[in-house]
Amino acid sequence: MRTRSLREGRTRGKMEIEFDAEGLLAVARQRSGLDDFGDPRFHEPLRRLLHSLTHEARLSDAGRAMQYERVVGNLVTRLSAEAFIALHPEILEEEIIAPAVIIGPTRSGTTRLQRLLCEDPRHFAVLWWENRCPVPLPGTDWRGADPRIPQAEEEVRQTLEAAPELVAIHPWDPHGPDEDALLCEHAFLSHVPESSLYVPGYRDWLQDQDQTPGYEFLARMLRILQWQKKQRGEHAERWVLKTPQHLGFLPDFCRVFPDARIIQTHRDPCVTLPSAASMFSALWKLTSNEVDRRAVGDQVRNRLALDLSRCLAFRDSQPTDRVFDIWFEDMQRDPIAELERIYHWLGTPFEPRTRRDLDAWLVQNAREKRPAHRYSLEDFGLEEEDLKQHFGAYRRRFILTRPD
Repeated sequence: MRTRSLREGRTRGKMEIEFDAEGLLAVARQRSGLDDFGDPRFHEPLRRLLHSLTHEARLSDAGRAMQYERVVGNLVTRLSAEAFIALHPEILEEEIIAPAVIIGPTRSGTTRLQRLLCEDPRHFAVLWWENRCPVPLPGTDWRGADPRIPQAEEEVRQTLEAAPELVAIHPWDPHGPDEDALLCEHAFLSHVPESSLYVPGYRDWLQDQDQTPGYEFLARMLRILQWQKKQRGEHAERWVLKTPQHLGFLPDFCRVFPDARIIQTHRDPCVTLPSAASMFSALWKLTSNEVDRRAVGDQVRNRLALDLSRCLAFRDSQPTDRVFDIWFEDMQRDPIAELERIYHWLGTPFEPRTRRDLDAWLVQNAREKRPAHRYSLEDFGLEEEDLKQHFGAYRRRFILTRPD
């Protein structure tokens, strides 16, 4: 059995990376000194991802090293999480009650909405630095600065240095709320790889799989994070989660979080898709010197078409009040009024201090403070008429005519 996945390449005189499952598992055990990876259902998704990284991703040397470290890091997190729960078994008693989950197409305002809602201390969020390293480092003093934060700050700095165009596309904040798909990534059931890599085999396999194991792992990680927040003196009424990935897997998500409150953002795919493709192509450039923009365009179109069709089917099977709808244009025009509507639906009082905090956030985080994001359909081989056909049912229901 091979136990090394990073070895000295004799012919080229440099480190040669092999995406070998057994070797990666062995490295993670060696780095952590631990052996329990928890739920074994991650092995098949891991194997599928490694196959795509090896045979499809067209990784640069830097990209291979980055993905190697990312996979090992995810495995080490699994090991650390199980060890931390064994040390603090009361973590599993933490209750995740009626989380609000924001879903919607990429570039439809999900990030802004989550960050606004999470200005309210009554709402927990998965912060970017918690996403990247959800298990506390040994010797953490809950009364002081967390040592994981400087690591996250440096990772964001390096990312934006390597791809400065990302500054215009997305508000990168190592301290702010971010997508819980990064936690699902530790279960290797996540859209994160396809957003930053060309991995069509893994993507196509993933979209037909039961995502319950990934969401069960997510719930486990939320309990770990909730326990930590309480150690820091933080208390809240509910989590506010956000990931476009959940659009296509709502039955699986609700199987694990049956009392979830679902908030869906809406924006015309003819507008969101080239913006999403621009963001993904910038991320792909971090790991590959061969980025096919047409392939990026095809991927974001096909993924969103599938996810929205599944979302519509889920909604047709549910009570009409199961999902709260909010439109991008309304949030742009009067975000405070839209947030008041959300609070009313959640049954949470919209307090004067909440209004003041949100007003201050909107001024501090005005979009015009970041560079303009420029893109076009043609950049990614997308055509407006084709998109109108792909998304006809969704556009008729939520874009061309507004439901009462």
